[in-house]
Amino acid sequence: MEFANGKILASIEDGVGRVVFNQPEKRNAMSVDMWGGLADALDLFSEDPQVRCVVLRGAGDKAFVSGADISQFEKTRADASAQQEYDRLTSAGRARLAAFRKPVIAEIRGFCMGGGLGIAMSADIRIASEDSQFGIPAAKLGIAYGFDMVRALVDLVGPAHAHMILMTGERFGAAEAERIGLVNRVVPAAELEATVARLAATMAANAPLSLLANKLTVKTVLKDPAERDMAALRAAMAACFDSADYREGRRAFMEKRKPAFTGR
Repeated sequence: MEFANGKILASIEDGVGRVVFNQPEKRNAMSVDMWGGLADALDLFSEDPQVRCVVLRGAGDKAFVSGADISQFEKTRADASAQQEYDRLTSAGRARLAAFRKPVIAEIRGFCMGGGLGIAMSADIRIASEDSQFGIPAAKLGIAYGFDMVRALVDLVGPAHAHMILMTGERFGAAEAERIGLVNRVVPAAELEATVARLAATMAANAPLSLLANKLTVKTVLKDPAERDMAALRAAMAACFDSADYREGRRAFMEKRKPAFTGR
């Protein structure tokens, strides 16, 4: 399936939805249209009960997403008022990714910069190749990143590392990203695809309601107490304990076999 005139590719196989950012000639920089295409792809995956988790990756081997498409800046982000309009045009994709209920894995190879790093930070798990490069060059462009992206960065790496990343605007490698907690794991480039495929398959085989509840719980922990929807969290937990999957999990454990979960 293609969205945004082929710059967002989506596919579903064995319970895993996959999104490819497909603008390799620009190192997969995100255009306004691509944000809309990402929203459409995530809506497709959200509505399909067969999709248990989602993998995000960039086309080619040069970049995950190198940031926003700077060639559009003069037209779409020339000043503060234009930036507000840009935020409005791209908000659907950002909102869908932030609120997506199923697990998301970012498969990172090459450049993962600026808004591209923001996309990766919106994923639940980040697996990077050894040749990946990270950074938020806002200070080198004379711009500032929004609260949600900076909060995600601080949640992952803490304020000291967030200050270093934001105030220098410099690139850093995969080993440093792993050291400060920005990515979960770093693997050789030749092993990246297989590593992510195994992880996605493991998650797709787990109980869907448990995945949803666990993701919701982690997100709730990170929110300010006043923003926490504890009723929704209790409902998600109750749904797990009342599910047919819970009964199947118990039977499979006693029978020493793999469970066959249905998401009900």
